[in-house]
Amino acid sequence: MIDLKKITSLRRQNTSSVLGLALDGSKLDGVWLKHTGNALNVQASFSVMLALDPLTAAPELVGREIRNHLDAAEIRERACVVALPLKWALAAQTKLPQLAEADVAGFLQLEAERSFPCDITTLITATSRHKLADGVQHATFIGIPRQQINTVETVLRAAGLKPESFSLGITALQPAADESAVTLVIGETHVGLQITYGGGVIALRSLEGTIQNTGGRIAVLSDTIAREMRITLGQLPEEIRSRLRDVRVFGPKELAQQLANEVQRRFSSLGLCVNVVTNYNTKELGLPLPANASVSAAFSLAATKLAGRANPFEFLPSKVSQWQQLTARYATGKLRKVGGIAGAVLVLVLGAFLIQQIFLWRLQSRWSEMQVRVKDLETTQAKIKQYRAWFDESARSLSILKQLTQAFPEDGVVTAKTIEIREANLVTCTGTARDYGSLLRMQENLGKSGNVADLKLNRIQGKSPMQFTFDFRWVEGGTSAN
Repeated sequence: MIDLKKITSLRRQNTSSVLGLALDGSKLDGVWLKHTGNALNVQASFSVMLALDPLTAAPELVGREIRNHLDAAEIRERACVVALPLKWALAAQTKLPQLAEADVAGFLQLEAERSFPCDITTLITATSRHKLADGVQHATFIGIPRQQINTVETVLRAAGLKPESFSLGITALQPAADESAVTLVIGETHVGLQITYGGGVIALRSLEGTIQNTGGRIAVLSDTIAREMRITLGQLPEEIRSRLRDVRVFGPKELAQQLANEVQRRFSSLGLCVNVVTNYNTKELGLPLPANASVSAAFSLAATKLAGRANPFEFLPSKVSQWQQLTARYATGKLRKVGGIAGAVLVLVLGAFLIQQIFLWRLQSRWSEMQVRVKDLETTQAKIKQYRAWFDESARSLSILKQLTQAFPEDGVVTAKTIEIREANLVTCTGTARDYGSLLRMQENLGKSGNVADLKLNRIQGKSPMQFTFDFRWVEGGTSAN
């Protein structure tokens, strides 16, 4: 029996030449790699700033601009692999229960629908699984908006290119299957953070606002990066955090070295060893690499493709032809039986086809009448799904302010200066009171509320008037809810 999937896989694995592209904001890097003999050779490379935005400008115009850069670099390769911007990605995690392998895919699909703050059908998702020392498996979901990927694919095809893979450059620079490590990649407008452990990616973040461009002078905000890195490490289980030793920094040499020095200084107490990656280890891909190969996401992604290594996050939209669908369904010993049954029912199908077509014409006519209203309703429902999580219908802050207002006396003997609400239910109030008795009566009125708990008077200063500070915890639904 001929397996078309295996033929397609072999054809892809035997690829001898590929163009690696890395898109980061308006910056586009490209490396044309060719597999000759038993080594990889760089045929051409380029790094440009695009004048047109690939997501908002006309795809034909952006494709023409990219084609002009390819022609200037004398790149004739059509097959390409693309590293998408990390800031497009949404990340989520889940713990895998004890399931049969056949049931894992369905469970992951349900967890992805629950974890992402948008309709899962609007995303193209990929999953990386990792295992802890106790044998428990976890999964990291990464989702990228389908519309953005489709737009980039249209742009590339307008440039005469054939996309064979969409992935993330940071996962190609530091593969998840390698040793556990913290990876920092300096981009055009942000710094990418990845943590690999147990054969998978356990954390993947885009640290926005960490690159400062002042009059063309680029600076890395080490304080912000160190803070976000400390937060990310603090969220990991102690088992993982205690075993992380290596920090690998990728990016322009001077900026990478500056960031590495700052990270080494700030995290020396954790025993981390920080290194700037300036060249490739030939053992990483199992193929001899050019001695002067510059470390980049475009090169790593292209080299990974030619070496036949899998990338954990693949976002290329699946395209299955009708012939492949038919072959996958019927390429078994049941083909003859299916053919016999199909011949028996063919006459009935042809007879029913005309009746069915009449019904379709009638339904199409009814659909034409309601199509505009249905599209308006679908647009409204999509917006409701997208923004529902951002609204809190309980109006908790207003309820807290109302309760405080009712507790303070109307004659002004006790007044509030500041009211601070933290974490949606922790309230701190400062103010002045004419005497201690008035303050106690106000607190007594406030304490009678069924929503106020843990009322504490923290500070009293002065006599008449006296300054005070108290705080309490707001309990939604009343203290009986606890």
